[in-house]
Amino acid sequence: MPNRCLLYYITDRSQFRGDESARRRVLLAKVAEAARAGVDYIQLREKDLSSRELEMLARDALSAVRNSTPLRTENQELRTRLLINSRTDVALAAGADGVHLRSDDIGPHEVRHVLEASAHRPPATDHFLVAASCHSAADVFRAESENADFAVFAPVFEKKDAPLFFLKTTTQPTGLAALREACRAKIRVLALGGVTVENAASCLNAGAAGVAGIRLFQENKIEDVVRALRAL
Repeated sequence: MPNRCLLYYITDRSQFRGDESARRRVLLAKVAEAARAGVDYIQLREKDLSSRELEMLARDALSAVRNSTPLRTENQELRTRLLINSRTDVALAAGADGVHLRSDDIGPHEVRHVLEASAHRPPATDHFLVAASCHSAADVFRAESENADFAVFAPVFEKKDAPLFFLKTTTQPTGLAALREACRAKIRVLALGGVTVENAASCLNAGAAGVAGIRLFQENKIEDVVRALRAL
């Protein structure tokens, strides 16, 4: 496990004000801000877009990432990577760094087969990342067995400001004990769900390699968040 806290920003342009054009501009600005601050991974999670719209946005986001990466991140392992939510085809067509699979998606091993057959297959020198959403230790061990690069484990904490319908319709918080069990896997596990600067240390102490979030990054100055979390 790396010593530095890995950081994973999940996008959601619906949280921004304005019309569609304005929300996209703000989203791309946030993506660039995250890359400048040294966030490790950005997951483009705009699920309502068509394939064409998502690919166009992915290309713009990838450009924002690469134009904003600090010179100090010449080390390929430290540069910001862009992953596309669920859509392996879009990730490959746009030239993204990988895909993030939902818990009900195809398995990581199937993505590897898609890579072999794709006309957009990345060069052998570029490792295409496959991340997996997991809600239990069993999910994480399954992702490990299917050669996922890392798992995003959620939800660890209950969101204090979550409306009643959210609590009724989504997976209930797993807690730190379940996170600790999931972190017994050999792949890296990132904690998601109600994670804040204040409680992130407890996730790292449970064995998490890092933390993920939407509001954690979108509602704060990312440079400040990165500085605080990397100091843990």
